Amino acid sequence: MYIAISAQYQGGGFKGSVGNFANYLEKENEGKRAEEQEYFFNQYENNVEVEQVIRDIDGNTAKLRKVDPKFYSIVVSPDQRELKHIGNDPEKLREYTRELMKAYADSFNRAPKKTVDDIKYYAKIEHERYYKETDKKIQENQAYANKIMGLKKEIRQIERGEEKGNLDRLKLRIAKLEREAPHRQNGKRIVNGMKKEGYQTHIHIIVSRRDMTNSYSLSPGSKYRASETELNGKDVKRGFDRDKFFKAAEKTFDKTFEYNRNFVESYQGKNLYAKDPKKFFAVMAGLPATEKQAAFKLLHKSGMHIPSIPTNQAQLAFKAFMKLKRGIEKSLGSGGIEI
Repeated sequence: MYIAISAQYQGGGFKGSVGNFANYLEKENEGKRAEEQEYFFNQYENNVEVEQVIRDIDGNTAKLRKVDPKFYSIVVSPDQRELKHIGNDPEKLREYTRELMKAYADSFNRAPKKTVDDIKYYAKIEHERYYKETDKKIQENQAYANKIMGLKKEIRQIERGEEKGNLDRLKLRIAKLEREAPHRQNGKRIVNGMKKEGYQTHIHIIVSRRDMTNSYSLSPGSKYRASETELNGKDVKRGFDRDKFFKAAEKTFDKTFEYNRNFVESYQGKNLYAKDPKKFFAVMAGLPATEKQAAFKLLHKSGMHIPSIPTNQAQLAFKAFMKLKRGIEKSLGSGGIEI
């Protein structure tokens, strides 16, 4: 499960309408029949038109300054194993989103306690993802792409009579580079703009900075974690408990769909690795046999090479541990929960 929360940001500030973003989320509906399209939804409504989304979010900004974000974007991306478990069913993802937003409201440290009925939000499901320049696979293929572009330039120059050379030999070199590129999909080198294979379904959630009544601010990006402060002689609760939200996001999915989450893909495991990778490895080594086997299988699927690993903590070899550490870091970095 990958969750990212980001504030509205447009051209150096937080000015402007949600319109551009909401209309952008309509891109997958182009050319589809009405029954094939995905509509916006919220806690109680389905099939919400984009015009209502824009009107409601833009109209819920009382007392916000120009330097304040008017809304937040939450992207929820279950991994392919999780999507396979629920049959990539959009109705189940809508159900999950509604439960997730209850946890979101509960993570605000405010009095009185906030509920999902205090939150103004709209969500939309998308089914496709495309490779972009910032993707690691594109970056690692770039050296091969540069050489191929250079060779294709040589071919064009020869075909125009500007240079001399062996076209067949150049084409063979290009074919060799295409085969040697480290990341391929369906037999082809992965390039910018290529559609990603497999389940890619994810959820975009637009959350108003203001509450449902447009009376007060609820910011998940607050610099304050859950805490209390004194204001006008009174103790006031403030902040957003991110750890609580992330844990609840995972727990909600697992409970709702009876998903058996492995330690290495859990928030607990990823958090432990970030704080104490050696302890993370020790816990992995001490897992029950079937769970440990599944854990290593998941890490293998991430593309890492796992050395021969001792199963007793006292036998930990530093060299082997460092090899595993690099692999785990690569694996965890590809699918974590972050803000």
